[in-house]
Formats: sequence, structure tokens, C-alpha cells
Amino acid sequence: MFGDLMGMMGKIQETQEKIKATKERLNSVTLSEKSADGLLEVIVTANREIVEITCDDQLLADKEQLTDYLVLVLNKALARASEVQEAELGAVAREGMPNLPGMDQFLK
Repeated sequence: MFGDLMGMMGKIQETQEKIKATKERLNSVTLSEKSADGLLEVIVTANREIVEITCDDQLLADKEQLTDYLVLVLNKALARASEVQEAELGAVAREGMPNLPGMDQFLK
């Protein structure tokens, strides 16, 4: 019994280390999102950090329009980054979890 428990604890610790390494790797994964007309582009990491915003001069003339573009494109970029992050971290967590009956329902 204690051997199983020690093995499980070791597996959990290994999984935590893999999750940490995955989070660090996701800092180098970038995602680009553009407005439909291409006037604004946002680049974010998979850890949801903004790397770059490129804005066409045409948008600078209208503050309200620029603000609307920023909100829309940033939200789309951050949503995509969240999806990538969740998929990557979820895969690592599922891989490292001990085989406990009924746990599948919580990892979906």
C-alpha cells in the first residue's frame, strides 16, 4: 500500500515538473490575431501575454474605432491563447495522473 502511495506521489511530483516546463515553453509559443480588414494585428504568447500590437495609421484618426478594434482583436487573441494553454496543460495533466477509477470524468 505504501509503495503505491509513494509511487503515486512521485508521479504527481513528476507531473508538476512537466506542467512547470510546459508553462515555460508556452512563453515562446506566439499566436497572431488580425482584425477582419487587417488594420490591427495582435501577437500574444500562449500564456496570454501581449507581445506586439501593430496598428494601421488609418485607425489612429478615430479613438473610438481604435478602442473597439483593440477590444475585439485582443479578446480573440487571448481566447485562442487560453485554448492552446488549456489543451497543452490538460494533456500533461492527463498523462501524469494516476489511474484512479472515475477520474476520467474530471479531466475532460
